[in-house]
Formats: sequence, structure tokens, C-alpha cells
Amino acid sequence: MTQSALLDPSALDPSWLVLDARSEGEYVKGHWPGAARLPVSDWEAAAKRADTDLSGNRHWRTLIGNLGVDGRRPVAVYDDGRMTEAARVWFILQHFGVPAAVLDGGWPALTAQPAFRPDTGEVVLPPVTLGTTLGGHGPVGLVTRHELLDQLDGGAQIFDARTAAEFAGEDLRKNARGGHLPEARRVGHADLLTAEGRLRPAGELRAMLEGAGFRPGERIVTHCDGGGRAALAALAAVQAGFTQVDAYYLSFSDWAKDESCPIVRDGEGH
Repeated sequence: MTQSALLDPSALDPSWLVLDARSEGEYVKGHWPGAARLPVSDWEAAAKRADTDLSGNRHWRTLIGNLGVDGRRPVAVYDDGRMTEAARVWFILQHFGVPAAVLDGGWPALTAQPAFRPDTGEVVLPPVTLGTTLGGHGPVGLVTRHELLDQLDGGAQIFDARTAAEFAGEDLRKNARGGHLPEARRVGHADLLTAEGRLRPAGELRAMLEGAGFRPGERIVTHCDGGGRAALAALAAVQAGFTQVDAYYLSFSDWAKDESCPIVRDGEGH
């Protein structure tokens, strides 16, 4: 049976290796008993560097193995409830063939469990050597800028998980150019979550994506500005039943810096 990429807090048991993707300050105040803290900012920076990006695996096998992850025991990841950082870690883990799941609702959902008692001691799991025979990536593939540029006319459905202001080019973030990829459809990442911070049920997600024009059975490529929201969008697409899901992890900030990559703003290509 295929493991789900989303884990309900009530299903978290000792069979899972648990990683906490919150800040160090939040972690020391209290965390899931046995959970090791994962430095998300270090992982985010490594994924953007040419010498340590996600196309290689030596650096990442060391990073992952240093957390005690061996590729056999499933990994549950939680964050502060935004779901984007946990999704970012999940995407990277599954990219390297590690069975992993995002804990639905994150820390707020964990603390809402009646019998939950947080631990305040630091957990350091013994480093392991991550195997080199993992069975390929998980349910979501990785797409680079050059690959996506070559495939723009190939029928890929572009899922933009940014805000409306980013999509329109009104909010540039730190980019020199703003707007969206040609033919992209926007479903903001916040819309994928319930008011309680959980991922919407599969049926609701499917209806939302189909309503935005995404066609099940055809390839879908998610992106945001820097990876976290793209990973959450990919998780949502998988949960909604889409079977050909890829993520352009480096996302719009990577696209906008390359003048050969077309951007649409106010109906004009730039």
C-alpha cells in the first residue's frame, strides 16, 4: 500500500521518525517527544546553491543522514502550522527517495491532542549513512528552469501558488521582474488550507483545482517564489488525486532573474 504524503496527528506513533521544522526558539520551548530539530534555513540555502542544489545527492545524503534518517523508517515532519516549511522538507526528502509525510496542521494540531505532553530536552539522533539504493523519488518530481522553459508549449499545467498581488506583478518580493508564467493558473497556497490550518479534504482540493482549470490525468507543475508554497501546492495536488505532479522548486525568483524566461504582466509578455 502506498504511504500517504499527509499524516493526521492522531496517527503519529513510535514507528515514525519525527522532525521539527520550526525555529530553534520554538523547539526549545517544547516539541514532540523524540522529535529532532531540522534547520530549514540551512536546507533552503543549500537547495539554491549551484554546488549543493537538488540535482546532486552527496551533500543531501549527508544532511539527511545526519538527522538519523536512514531511508527505511518513515519520516513525519511538522512546522508551526503554516504547512509550507514542513512541505518543503517533505518534498526534499521524497525527492531523494525517503518515505515521508507532512503532519497535517503542524504544531497547533499536535498540541490539540488530549494526551499530548511536550518535551523540552534537545533530541540528537545518531547520524547514519543514507543508503544509495533508494527507489527513486516519491510522488512529486523536480523540474528545473531550463526544463520548464523547454516545456512551456508541451501541455504542462502551471500551478502558481503565490498571492494575487505576486501573480499580477504588483508585489515583486525581491525580484527585478514581476508577473506570472505564460498560461499559469493561480490557486493561492492559503486557499488550500482550512480555517483550522489543515489541508482541505481531497474532494474539496480536487474541485478547487478543477475549477481553476486543472485537468486530472495531465501533468501539473507547481511553483511559488521560493519553494515552500510550491511544495505545499504539490502536496495538495497529490492529495487531490493528480498523478503526474512536478514542482519547479526554485520557482519564480529563479525564473525572473533569467531574461530569456517569458513573464506575463497585465496581458503583456515580458
